[in-house]
Amino acid sequence: MKPAEITIPAEVKQCCANLYESDFAKLLLGDSFHPGALKLTERLGQLLQLSQHSRVLDVASGPGTSALFLAERFGCEIVGLDYGTQNIEQANAEAAERGLSARVRFEQADAEAIPFPEAVFDAVICECAFCTFPNKSRAASEFMRVLKPGGRVGISDLTRTVELPGDLEGLLAWISCIADAQPIESYVEWFRCAGLGRQATESHDEALLEMVRQIQAKLLAAEVMKGLKKIDLPGIDFAAAKQMAKGAITAVRQGQLGYAIITGEKPQQ
Repeated sequence: MKPAEITIPAEVKQCCANLYESDFAKLLLGDSFHPGALKLTERLGQLLQLSQHSRVLDVASGPGTSALFLAERFGCEIVGLDYGTQNIEQANAEAAERGLSARVRFEQADAEAIPFPEAVFDAVICECAFCTFPNKSRAASEFMRVLKPGGRVGISDLTRTVELPGDLEGLLAWISCIADAQPIESYVEWFRCAGLGRQATESHDEALLEMVRQIQAKLLAAEVMKGLKKIDLPGIDFAAAKQMAKGAITAVRQGQLGYAIITGEKPQQ
């Protein structure tokens, strides 16, 4: 049975996009907006068997860090899609500066309405973002629609084994993708219902634990810098944010919250 979900209005998507483009998110997460940073991005590329002959779609590409890395590491051609226009402008500028514009480009688009025809990509990736899509069934179907027969999908995302406590909600939880983490079985089922076959999963809980620890340290530093009036972060409740980070570490250690890579292959027609 397909997991239940609620369709959320487009203005909420824009709110989430603005959040990820905020100075607070950049301060806490740096260039790589997901656990494991480029080490796990490289692992995802290996699992998808990327090469110089691969045409790849990176959904929710953010500032373009992963797409640019994959293009350099595997020699593939990549199109990055993101809901935030600021991210697209920044990513295209970085691609041009690094001489990668011929192989890497970024476009503004919605993951639930990918602006490409059927069967044009060899691989589709999505890092730490699928759990935030309002209509996950539609997004999974769109991934499959643009994928060639025999092509591969790879996502990495937050997972949970129980309903998470109330302190794992709010601004920082959304930035960290924690607030809407899903059971790993739900991700598998969304893609199974969309037609993906031969799925495999890998646990990378330690990457999430390390990311939350880094966020804890950056929160402390940011609080000090704000106290010294060296940065301006209006509206940020540092006490609540620190409590959320502490709760996240406890949840990971207790096996309630984790991080996983899920891959699969589209059947040959």
